[in-house]
Amino acid sequence: MNPIITFIVRLAASMLAVLGLAWTASAHAAGYPEKPVTFVVPFGAGSATDLLARALSASLTQQTGQAVVVENRPGASGMIAAHHVARAAPDGYTVLITTNTTQAANPHLFKTLPYDPVADFTPLTGLGRGGQVLVVKADSPYRTVDDLIRAAKQAPGKLSFGSGNSSSRIAGEMLKQLTGTDIVWVGYNSNPNALNDLLGGHIDMMVIDTVTGLSQIEAGRLRPLGASTQERLPQLPNVPTLDEAGIKGYDMGYWFAAYVPAGTPAPIAATLRQLLVGAMGSDGARAFFRNSATQAWTTTSAELNEFQAADIQKWGRVIKAAGIAPE
Repeated sequence: MNPIITFIVRLAASMLAVLGLAWTASAHAAGYPEKPVTFVVPFGAGSATDLLARALSASLTQQTGQAVVVENRPGASGMIAAHHVARAAPDGYTVLITTNTTQAANPHLFKTLPYDPVADFTPLTGLGRGGQVLVVKADSPYRTVDDLIRAAKQAPGKLSFGSGNSSSRIAGEMLKQLTGTDIVWVGYNSNPNALNDLLGGHIDMMVIDTVTGLSQIEAGRLRPLGASTQERLPQLPNVPTLDEAGIKGYDMGYWFAAYVPAGTPAPIAATLRQLLVGAMGSDGARAFFRNSATQAWTTTSAELNEFQAADIQKWGRVIKAAGIAPE
């Protein structure tokens, strides 16, 4: 056969094969989801990530007619959940609803991880960004940031702060670093567990996400001392930022995002992303953002990938400056 004709025949066969694969993937995505979807959350029930996942799951169920189950797998700074999803079948039925803890901070907090926060996942979309607030129990003797820092300097190693995720922990470590204080860290599986101990008087303070802490502040059980962001929180306009309160340069927020295992077919990932973006406009999601001082935030897969890469570098700088050695 003429070499040119042979080349044309082979090229046509390759193109038909590619088109066939694309058609198969698209046909598969067209029927997605055909069974229940599981949202895996790295933190306990009642945590910020859990509440957001449940709001989104309700909307996806309404959109698709399929059940969306929220499965909490707390522990080990989110590594248990992230590892589970990284090893799950890449079929769009196991979704990680997570935060910067698993996807940006953990690589700098642990010498080894059972998952790769970049290579093991396909990013879908960002979901939200927010701030934290330094809180003490309502009957605490510390009424201002200055009261707290003065007490910590007078009794090094006596006061303690709790955290149930990396955002909360690093926020506390940054507080120590910028004020030159020795405050003991106490770790928990999730922020709600740490909050229970704060309310019970077992620890002295937390830098807690607004989703978990705001209701307790409004109920009068917690006293807010300072916001972790550079601007005051809309829901707490009378609470100064920590920077305003004298801890110059303090700025520490958090973010939520959705991922599926690497290798998930692109049409399925695209369909799932579209469903999640649609869910962000649901009544449940809007209530979550309104009541939690969290900003809704959606991205393309590429934008989330780029944002995560930059945030990994940022967390590395913060953790190194805080003097935290990987465990």
